[in-house]
Parts: sequence; C-alpha cells; structure tokens
Amino acid sequence: MGIIKRASDIGAGADQVFLGIFAVCLAVLVLVTGVMVYFVIRYSHKNNPRPVDIEGNFWLETVWTLVPLAIFLAMFYFGWTNYAKMRNPPRDAMQIEVTARQWAWGFEYPNGKKTKELILALNRPVKLDLISQDVIHGFAIAAFRVKADVIPGRTNFTWFTPTAEGVYDLQCSVICGVSHSYMLAKVRVIPEEEFKKWYFSDQD
Repeated sequence: MGIIKRASDIGAGADQVFLGIFAVCLAVLVLVTGVMVYFVIRYSHKNNPRPVDIEGNFWLETVWTLVPLAIFLAMFYFGWTNYAKMRNPPRDAMQIEVTARQWAWGFEYPNGKKTKELILALNRPVKLDLISQDVIHGFAIAAFRVKADVIPGRTNFTWFTPTAEGVYDLQCSVICGVSHSYMLAKVRVIPEEEFKKWYFSDQD
C-alpha cells in the first residue's frame, strides 16, 4: 500500500507530525520490549534463585518521569502549532460554502455558482465553510490532509492551498446513515487561468 499523494500546503506539516509521533512510539515500543525481555532473562528464577528486595532509585525514577514528559510535551507542541496554522486561514482565501446532507455534498461559490464537484484553482488558498442540513458529517480529503466535523446548527471551517493538479476524493468520515458509503464527491484542482474561465462562465 502506497502513501496517499500529498496535494496541499498544510499536508507537509500534518505528515511531519504523524511520522514524528509514529517514530517516537516505535522507539518506545522497541525500548520497553527490549527492557522487558532483558528483565525476564536477567531476573529469572534460574539466574536469581534467591530473590532480593530492590529499593527505589531517585535518579532512575527522575529520568523515567522527565524523559517521557519532555517527549509528550514536544509531541503536543508540534501538534498544536500545526493545528493552529490549520485554524488561521489567510485573508485572501476564496470562501466557499460546503453543504452536507444525507447523502451528498454541495458547493456554493462567492458568485452564487453551485456545483456538486469542488473545483479549485491551483496554488490559491480556499476557506471552506462547512454546514450540515441534518446530522453530523465528516468532511475529509486525504490528499489534502484535512478533516473536519460538519455539525447541524453550527458553521465549522477548514482551509488549505491546493499544490498539485488532479482529481481527488472527498468523503464523509462519519457514519451518517444507511447510505453513508455513497456520500462521495470529487475535488478537481485546475490551473488558475482555467479556473477563472470556468468561474466567470455559465458552465457548472
């Protein structure tokens, strides 16, 4: 299974946080497993026929408390800074209204144009206002590394800048009813000149 293509500017930060946390978790897994295996062998009944009480070690306890704390704080810092960026869209981002309903997506552009396919200009930031007409949905585009809840009675948002031309999958990431699996749409990223021609034309 290959890695899903990254096609937005915020994708790099999301990937770095994910891979960093994965690497730390893998290192901790290997370390803890190795120590466990060592202790099982080193302190087995065969190697230690007479058990001995082991009292606390201040420095050892300090290290195994402070080191994990530092790791978790670092994970939180990088995760938070990436999240903070994802919640601060640029002022020049095109604002598009995204409406979710059982079981389809709809998109409305600033000029009133409505589509069933999300069409975006390459390298132009967009802010998507997310609205639900019925139940909770999940707006997710794996290639852009974006995922946001779409909640009835509340307007949520997400933003990104498309960085690669192509057609990408948009899906609902929350089980929203019997036809949840059919709640799919396409995201089409095209050059800016082509986007302008489409945007200012009568074409849907």
